[in-house]
Amino acid sequence: MIYVCLLRSDGFPNQRYVGLTTDLGRRLADHNVGTSSHTSKFGPWRLVTYVAFTEQPKATAFERS
Repeated sequence: MIYVCLLRSDGFPNQRYVGLTTDLGRRLADHNVGTSSHTSKFGPWRLVTYVAFTEQPKATAFERS
């Protein structure tokens, strides 16, 4: 499965992140330890919601919409 996830910063509630992953738990953990330079300054992050897809092109199109 490919997941499109919506994350929200706990410390900066107006900061949101939308991304693709095949492992939600790992992806959230990566954001919360600062692995991503794009989101590291706004952590910690919380999972708001996700949508699961079986096909990568559909997940990518949904993420970009």
